[in-house]
Amino acid sequence: MAKIGRYEIIEELGNGEMASVYLARDPFIKRHIAIKILAYELTQDPLSLDFFYQEAEAIASLEHPTIVPIYDFGLHGVQPYIVMRHMPNGSLQSRLKRRGLTRQELCDLMGRIAEGLDAAHRVGIVHRDVKPSNILFNQTNEAFLTDFGLAKFTRRRSGMTGTLLVGTPEYMSPEQAQRLRVDGRSDIYSLGVILYLILTGKHPFRAATPSRTASAHIHAPVPSVRSVIAELPAMWDEIIGRTLAKTPEDRYESAEALARDVALATRGQWHLRTTHS
Repeated sequence: MAKIGRYEIIEELGNGEMASVYLARDPFIKRHIAIKILAYELTQDPLSLDFFYQEAEAIASLEHPTIVPIYDFGLHGVQPYIVMRHMPNGSLQSRLKRRGLTRQELCDLMGRIAEGLDAAHRVGIVHRDVKPSNILFNQTNEAFLTDFGLAKFTRRRSGMTGTLLVGTPEYMSPEQAQRLRVDGRSDIYSLGVILYLILTGKHPFRAATPSRTASAHIHAPVPSVRSVIAELPAMWDEIIGRTLAKTPEDRYESAEALARDVALATRGQWHLRTTHS
């Protein structure tokens, strides 16, 4: 049986440009865990190593109940790896491909992710890659935020990532797309993109290329949710408009303030679409 450290590999859960994630078993305490290991070809790349070590540091410094915790960190030869709690019910991305969310699921999701983001922002950490694939569900379907590999420590001097374009174009704030200084309001914008996607089944800004998508976040007007789902009440456009404001000062002051308005909107007699095509 293949191993990383003492952990017995069961199967690969995902494979990205920077790292692979495996489902594994800890033979000492006999539980399933997830292992994220940096790609071998990137072990000589200082920037990739910086991102990887930064992720472990960010999660360890937060220790928040809505953020996927790490259990261990080590080296497999020259490859660093992070051992994390296994989330058996997959990601929000995979869930939205199967179905939409109920009102209660939307409230629970926004409340938990907002709580985790605000906790990170209070200690000067900006996630910079909030998106459905980085929201995972545990065995009781509680949502957790993961993947702080692109996180920005705002209370430090700008380091190697200061002038790089980092993140996922579909979810980038305008200031992130312009490589400007970011704070927690950039993550709130990304959470607003997710909210728009949940409500309508579509991305608010998506173009033929990543660069055009990033440009749309900067220049294109915020689309109306009611132009996609006509029966949604006007309050949803107000929430989306504030969350996706081009200027950070015009957005919600915290992710929890956004979550509170979402909870208010869903408590009415308004119908949320429960399936997406």
